[in-house]
Amino acid sequence: MAKRVGIEVSLALSEAVKMANADIVAAYPITPQTHIVEHLAELVAEGELDAEFIPVESEHSAMSTCIGSSASGARTFTATSAQGLALMHELLYMPPALRLPIVLAVANRAMSPPISIWNDHSDIMAERDTGWIQLFAENGQEVFDLTLQSFRIAEDPEVMLPVAVNLDGFTLSHVVESVIFPESDEVSKYLPPYKPAIRLDPENPVSMGIFGIPEIYTETKKATDVALLESKKTILKAWDEFGDIFGREYAPIETYETEGVDTILVTMGSISETAMTAVDEMRAKGKKVGLIKIRLWRPFPDEEFKAAVAGVKKIGVIDRCMTLGSHGGPVLMEIRSLLYAVADRPQVFGFMLGLGGRDATRDNFKYIYEQCQVLSEKGQDRHEMVGVME
Repeated sequence: MAKRVGIEVSLALSEAVKMANADIVAAYPITPQTHIVEHLAELVAEGELDAEFIPVESEHSAMSTCIGSSASGARTFTATSAQGLALMHELLYMPPALRLPIVLAVANRAMSPPISIWNDHSDIMAERDTGWIQLFAENGQEVFDLTLQSFRIAEDPEVMLPVAVNLDGFTLSHVVESVIFPESDEVSKYLPPYKPAIRLDPENPVSMGIFGIPEIYTETKKATDVALLESKKTILKAWDEFGDIFGREYAPIETYETEGVDTILVTMGSISETAMTAVDEMRAKGKKVGLIKIRLWRPFPDEEFKAAVAGVKKIGVIDRCMTLGSHGGPVLMEIRSLLYAVADRPQVFGFMLGLGGRDATRDNFKYIYEQCQVLSEKGQDRHEMVGVME
């Protein structure tokens, strides 16, 4: 029988990796990710997880090890954060093109300088175009569930792509929450043993990642892009199966109080729960405002998002990352591009909030709603950093 446990979210993620029966964990510690791999090291040392834990000398080495491990046919996991993810950057392009279903947990953290160990999304947004499936968790239960789902999605023969699970550093990774742990037989039903479609095998030699001349390079990139876009069908199927077995429903985006509204706020990650509280308070005062939470960042759920905002007049997009030298954050630009050709498209305004771990408060979301009204009346179309001290 499934049981509810009070547990630090980082440790819950590790328990999900244990239930997935990962074969290889290669990792290097970095705040605020360290608790994830520390706990996995304990689980391996105590015999609760039959896996090889490989303590490497850097995050670059961690991803290198994961590439070799996954290519040999092992169920593979690693985790990192911020500068550690940046150190992996060179290698992150390889798993999608080689079709290696690695699962990576990213405890999202601001990028230096100045040195910050606190949360925003600047680390993963720097890797948005590497070809990984990318998911964002809102709370501890989602972190646990998305981790299990990631192995199921990544290893599907129709997908064979790596998956990154994003959880906000400290504000989610280090809090204790109530998480439902399923029975192992339920997990086994959902996540069968991994059978790679292709792998390195001395008895049946293949080549991976060989030199690509100009006559084939464009086609290989096109093939990776098609695979990533096509993966959405399997992601939806995996979420449907998860709901059937475990009773918790998942979708690429989640709407909150969006019926009949004229303004929608858009969030990703753990700030969504604070935003929902702010929406409740604004609606109690007669404001016609709702919320969309993006769970699937790559591949982006174009059709679902368009359907969710149909008929809405104003959208306030909240980014947790700056795109320096440009006009707003990456989520803002994604949504503006998506809606550009839509007839009677809504006005889309951008707001950057909570950089470097600064609190994202209910008052911030109320301010963003009011600014959407002001900018709309003035006919302006701009972005703003919220809460910058003069």
